[in-house]
Amino acid sequence: MRKKAVLAYARLLAGLWLCIFAFSAQALDVLLANSWDEHLEPSAYWVSEKLDGVRAVWDGAQLRTRNGHLIHAPAWYIAGFPKHAMDGELWMGRNRFEAVSGAVRQQAPNDVLWRQIHYRIFELPNMPGDFSARIVEMQRISQAASVPWLTPVEQFRVGNADALRHKFDAVVAEGGEGLMLHRADAGYQTGRSNALLKLKPFDDAEARVVAHRPGTGRNAKRLGALQVETAAGLRFRIGSGFSDKQRENPPPIGTVISYRYNGLTNKGLPRFPRFLRVRPLE
Repeated sequence: MRKKAVLAYARLLAGLWLCIFAFSAQALDVLLANSWDEHLEPSAYWVSEKLDGVRAVWDGAQLRTRNGHLIHAPAWYIAGFPKHAMDGELWMGRNRFEAVSGAVRQQAPNDVLWRQIHYRIFELPNMPGDFSARIVEMQRISQAASVPWLTPVEQFRVGNADALRHKFDAVVAEGGEGLMLHRADAGYQTGRSNALLKLKPFDDAEARVVAHRPGTGRNAKRLGALQVETAAGLRFRIGSGFSDKQRENPPPIGTVISYRYNGLTNKGLPRFPRFLRVRPLE
């Protein structure tokens, strides 16, 4: 009983900390992607690999998450960064999200971990001109800075839908998350926009944990499923995708998690939802 009480108290503190942290900063006005529409013409877009890292906005003096929280990067890491605002991804490589997320969340930065992190630029906030012009400027900025870990995301063009699908299949087969497509003629925009589209093998979304459902059989006395709620108020359960460790120490109530699914039911609920990860504090 004492162990359960301690765990319950720890989860309560974690939930309170998440709530306090969530209201301690103001979300930044950044560009957000919609999903790729197969009826669009891909030759009108610049294409890049979707990096599975932590999004970070450089305001000319410091790095912040898209929700406005300060990222405590080492002074040496940002010393050579330009005064120009940049939007990009803190990235360690494919399949290393947990490592980069853990490093970025630390208030006392770990130099060993930060030496493995690249800041990959994919946008220049408020710069005039179209995205093609901003790509050129991103390359110029990174070359002028001469900081080894400051580099633009590689952008390329494809001629048609078949070429796009071939590239997508190759990236996913090598462990990549998918592709991003940015209209070449788009001026700088913020908010959810068709100027930026994502192409991924699965749909994904976020929801808040509202309850823990006990397991049975092999999962007796530990988590069976999470009861979650979307921003639109829809509630459903997620019972797969968890490791044994996560079932024994599930995400606390109030935590925002990411999940994958395969389309929607007639009622608008996700088909075959499975746990992906706890969303980092952004």
